[in-house]
Amino acid sequence: MIIADLHTHSSFSSDSKEPLENIASGALDKGLKTLCLTEHMDFDYPTGEFFLDVPKYREELFRIKEKYSDKLEILFGVELGLLDYNAAKQYEFAKSADFDFIIGSMHQVDNIDPYYPEYFEQRGGRDGIIHFFEVMLESVKAFDDYDVLGHFDYIVRYSPEKGYDPLDYREVIDEILKTVVSAGKGIEINTKGVSSIGYPHPHPFVLKRFRELGGETVTIGSDAHDRSQVADDFDKAEQALRQAGFEYYAIFRGRKPEYVHL
Repeated sequence: MIIADLHTHSSFSSDSKEPLENIASGALDKGLKTLCLTEHMDFDYPTGEFFLDVPKYREELFRIKEKYSDKLEILFGVELGLLDYNAAKQYEFAKSADFDFIIGSMHQVDNIDPYYPEYFEQRGGRDGIIHFFEVMLESVKAFDDYDVLGHFDYIVRYSPEKGYDPLDYREVIDEILKTVVSAGKGIEINTKGVSSIGYPHPHPFVLKRFRELGGETVTIGSDAHDRSQVADDFDKAEQALRQAGFEYYAIFRGRKPEYVHL
């Protein structure tokens, strides 16, 4: 049983309205032992959202952390949007607070989030996906002060086909994974994908390929934005781990992984 959710959001992220304490109580309802809040921080996000007030967030998180200290471990994390041209800002931000955990994620390409239909209307299905991966590759080459690469194939949540064959993009996917592995970083299993594409991010082929290339560190996250979503589909995350040959997952504390056997 997976007992740690390392990707959650509260109202400190602009796309959630859930108070932070409600995420914590939701984690207790699901029987978790460890919860990490990972609020959004994206420089230059096109709508101006995803800009995090770190001091206020930290103050509230540590208040709740103390309140729940005998019931639930609460960790201080962030989901940092990656773009190659923002690498300097990203390095500065990563050092700006005592984070336990940093997820590096892609939420925008060419000043548009693929969440919006205009992205695929402009680029089409295959070209839209491959361009997303190409920008991801440049972004992980430019910046490596993250712990895991988040929702690897986020792009396909919103593609017209609601899915993809990673073999069609194997060359660029392999280059991304090799860059992540050579930097000593991990990837996450993000169960938000189950509701939209039928399996957790990343595609099973990608997770298996990560292991084949020497990847060792995998975290589990629901990407919950309200209390009811915490730890959703963690049975499918465990299944994905086992099928890829992993017998453990990681929890980050103070930016260092500790491994938990399934």
